[in-house]
Amino acid sequence: MFRLFIVADREPGGPSSAPRPRHTHGTGEITVMQYRTLGRTGVRVSTLALGAMNFGAIGRTGQEEATAIVDAALESGINVIDTADMYGRGESEEMVGKAIAGRRDDIVLATKAVLPMSDERNHRGASRRWLTTALDNSLRRLGVDHVDLYQIHRWDPATSDEETLGALTDLQRAGKIRYFGSSTFPAHRIVQAQWAAREHHLGRYVTEQPGYSVLQRAIEAHVLPVAEEYGLGVLAWSPLASGWLSGAIREGRDIATSRAALMPHRFDTGLPVNRAKLDAVEKLAAVADEAGLTLIQLALGFVTAHPAVTAAIIGPRTLEHLHSQLAAADTVLSGDVLDAVDAIVPPGVDLAPEEKVDTPPSLLDPRLRRR
Repeated sequence: MFRLFIVADREPGGPSSAPRPRHTHGTGEITVMQYRTLGRTGVRVSTLALGAMNFGAIGRTGQEEATAIVDAALESGINVIDTADMYGRGESEEMVGKAIAGRRDDIVLATKAVLPMSDERNHRGASRRWLTTALDNSLRRLGVDHVDLYQIHRWDPATSDEETLGALTDLQRAGKIRYFGSSTFPAHRIVQAQWAAREHHLGRYVTEQPGYSVLQRAIEAHVLPVAEEYGLGVLAWSPLASGWLSGAIREGRDIATSRAALMPHRFDTGLPVNRAKLDAVEKLAAVADEAGLTLIQLALGFVTAHPAVTAAIIGPRTLEHLHSQLAAADTVLSGDVLDAVDAIVPPGVDLAPEEKVDTPPSLLDPRLRRR
C-alpha cells in the first residue's frame, strides 16, 4: 500500500495552484498538502509543521529515525521545522541540524529560547544578555547562519518588553533571524508587546505559538481573537493533546505513551479531570468514525479549521506516527462535524485547565492578588 502526496498552494477557500511533484508513502491514499501565509510576513508555510521536541532524550528518537522523519516530512510537502534550545538541552537542535544539512533553503526553520538551559541563573530568560548568547548557541547546534523564526518560549515577567524586543530587533538587523514571535503568551501580554513595539519603534512579534486542541480550547476566547486582530501567524502546539487524541488512549486500554511515562498524573484515569478527557475522547472517536475519519484526522482538522490558525505542529516520534498524522494534511471538517465537536467540548473550554502553561502569575502566586 502507498500514500500519494500532492503539494498545492491554497489559502482556506482560495484557489489551488498547479500540483507539485507527487510522492509515495505507505497507505494507498492521496493527500494534498495545503499552504497558508504566515501572518503578514508573506512566507508560505504548510498547514502541518514538524515539531522536533521528541528528537533525542525526550521522545527517545535517535538520529537515524529523526533524519528519516525529516526526509519523509519534507517529501510530503511540510516546509516548517520547529525546535527549541531546551529540547534535550540542545540535543534536538543538533539532530535537526544534521537532518537538514544541504537543504537549508527549502525549510522555514524555527527555534525558541528563554527556558532554563542550565542551573546557572542567567542561562535563561528574555534578557538581551541571554538571548544574544542563546541564539549563537542555537545557530551553532543547527549548523546554520540564521533561523527564519526565533520565538520567546514563554513570557519572562522579570524582563521588560523593551529589553526583549530591542534585542530581537538588533538580532534581526544583524541577519541572524528573519522574524521573531512569542510562544504560549497570555493574551494581555501579546497586546502589551505589540504596544511596546510601536511605542519604542522596535520590531514586533509576528507569530504566536499557543497550545491548542479539541480538549484545550480556552484560547478561542482570548488568544486567538487577539492574534487575528494583530495579524499574527499562529502555530498551534500539542494539537493531539499530548497523545490523548492520537487514538492510542481509549477506554479499556493500557496507556503506554511516552508522555504518560514522563507525566503519569496527566494520564491517571482514576482522577476526575482525566476521566473527563477519556469520556470526551470516546465521544470524539464516535464522531470521527461516523465521518469516515481517524481520530487524528478529526483532531488536526479541528485545529486547522480555526481561521486564526496557520499551522498545527505535529511531533511524531516514529515514521509510523508521522504517516498517520500526514493523513490529515488536507482534512476539511464539515459544519456538522464541527458542531458535533462543540457539543462534546464547548468552545472556549479547557477540560484540564490546571495543565495550561500560560496561566498569569497573579493566579499562581497569592502575594500578587492580596494587599
